[in-house]
Amino acid sequence: MANGVKAYILIQTVTNAAHVAREIRDLDGVLTADDVSGPYDVIVQIAAENMDELGKSVVNRIQAVEGISRTLTCPVVQF
Repeated sequence: MANGVKAYILIQTVTNAAHVAREIRDLDGVLTADDVSGPYDVIVQIAAENMDELGKSVVNRIQAVEGISRTLTCPVVQF
């Protein structure tokens, strides 16, 4: 994935964060999914071919996981 993109997705849940992280770990492109403490409950690292595919993954697959109330996608930038 030399020309691909990566992003961190910060997730707030309304249910068990560990369950949400386990569900997300099985999705294609997900590199890591960890439940954490703080203002967000789960942090995901994801890789995709391009920004369009990244957006589709977030909207169609990650936000579809039951128990998620809000996501914030932070694309990795390389300067």
